[in-house]
Amino acid sequence: MAWIATGELAGAVSKSGGLGIIGAGNASPEIVEKEIDKVREITDRPFGVNVYYLSPHVEEIINLVIEKKVPVITTGAGNPGKHLAALKEAKVKIFPVVASVALAKRLERSGVDGIIAEGMECGGHIGEITTMALVPQIVDAVDIPVIAAGGIADGRGMLAAIALGAEGVQIGTRFICATECIANEAYKNEIIKAKDRDTVVTGVHGHHVRCIKNKLTKEFIKRVEAGVSIEELGELGAGKLKAAAIDGDIEMGSIMAGQISAMINDIKPVEAIIYELIEGYKKELKRVQNIF
Repeated sequence: MAWIATGELAGAVSKSGGLGIIGAGNASPEIVEKEIDKVREITDRPFGVNVYYLSPHVEEIINLVIEKKVPVITTGAGNPGKHLAALKEAKVKIFPVVASVALAKRLERSGVDGIIAEGMECGGHIGEITTMALVPQIVDAVDIPVIAAGGIADGRGMLAAIALGAEGVQIGTRFICATECIANEAYKNEIIKAKDRDTVVTGVHGHHVRCIKNKLTKEFIKRVEAGVSIEELGELGAGKLKAAAIDGDIEMGSIMAGQISAMINDIKPVEAIIYELIEGYKKELKRVQNIF
């Protein structure tokens, strides 16, 4: 959600009862600080920052999170172990995103506060196990809270995640089509137009990315089949998320989105999205209770 999960979106989510997350991505600490300040202009409720461990600014972002007293961080693409002591001293809660049981167990031993178990249905960088299979295995393997992610867009998905043992859910793609999300309208419209088989996984083992099909994904698949190097694939993908999300290039931009894109039919305020999620959850829970 780099370029997409800005202070405007995170603030709206937190204000509406969720936990909004700023996607730091590769952004400089100066940019991330501005996004943090935006959230605090919108709401005084808790929020978080996603720290991308492949960022060249990761050390500065960790220092910024501590300095700005951000209550929660989620982490991806790396192990936050070396920063845990400083984060815990600053009372920052740490929730790494993981795609395997082994990594969840290792991070629990290191002292993180919870785990985000992310299935391969999600948009962007993915693992190899589905949410339905991954979440209960991680729940059984650790004694800290587990948040389910990947393939969740409505109350039914929330209820399913809770039934699998999760304490909550992380939702990305649905909030791209929020009024408060700064993503280009062309990007949002591609999600709304998507059908059930319109996402595709590009890249090679360990570097898989889920996007909506377009000219860029076709080129990725062509080059992978030709056996080009990871470096060449990296060059092809560089800057392509921004090209789609901010500039609206839906042909050669990377339209990162999850498999639930086909379930999204409109653009509406965050508050309305969260209301529908909770009411949908209650409706489905009642339906299940009536069955039994």
